Amino acid sequence: MKKITRRSFLKTGAGSLLSLAGAGLGGRYYAESVEPYLLETNLFKIFHPLIPEGFNGLRIVQFSDTHLGFQFELKDLKAIIDEINKIQPHLIFFTGDLMDAPDQYKNSSEIIPVLSKLKAKGKYSIYGNHDHGGYGTDVYRNIMEGSGFTMLRNEHEKLVLPTSDKIIIAGIDDAMLGKPDIAAALKGTGNEYKIILSHAPDLADEISSYDIHLQLSGHSHGGQVQLPFYGALVTPPFGKKYPEGFYDIRSLKLYVNRGLGTTRLPYRFLSRPEISIFELHNA
Repeated sequence: MKKITRRSFLKTGAGSLLSLAGAGLGGRYYAESVEPYLLETNLFKIFHPLIPEGFNGLRIVQFSDTHLGFQFELKDLKAIIDEINKIQPHLIFFTGDLMDAPDQYKNSSEIIPVLSKLKAKGKYSIYGNHDHGGYGTDVYRNIMEGSGFTMLRNEHEKLVLPTSDKIIIAGIDDAMLGKPDIAAALKGTGNEYKIILSHAPDLADEISSYDIHLQLSGHSHGGQVQLPFYGALVTPPFGKKYPEGFYDIRSLKLYVNRGLGTTRLPYRFLSRPEISIFELHNA
């Protein structure tokens, strides 16, 4: 057995500490300056017998949680819009949290010309908790409507083709700072294929008791920072049970988008920013 001297022990220990410090600094640089800009685009095909044949191949793009003003800036939004337009979607859904702090964001007048460049036959948006925060409710609505989006706040819109084929796009208010009303959002609908937009994913347990087939949400950022074999370190209220990806709850299919920006901490680790594409097909 080789004898370990005090000098070699201290040298080995110092080397280990420097390695850990280096890994820590490198990890922080990656989480703050690399992964938040590693955009991931995911395509999913959705099959259901209630999707009319006239809507076969309909492409929907969902983006969410930009949190403008924290780490994500207008130049980043412009880049995202370019990516979305390349996809040539038929519909675009924004599922909340446009600005991190609406009352503190100084460039709100510059958002409309940027968002207006999104090209689709229909553009829909809902409220997130940050959109209501800081007396931002009307500010957010004015921006989205001024950019050509239809705001869905406990209401729905029917998309009807000349063949009379139709689907329902519904949206509810935010669960934390708003007053979501699922029943009101569905009032007057029938046996059509229904998509609901809810910023808060955990409302899926309640939504699944209604005749709704697909729920699209954001809010959780996928936890924003995840650890291998553990998952998300911190998730927000109404985003704890369903933090990211697909879930089947009764007859409801839920998808939780990880969002594009960050909040509270300017880090992403094992939770890349995301654009989601959904392609509808009759089963």
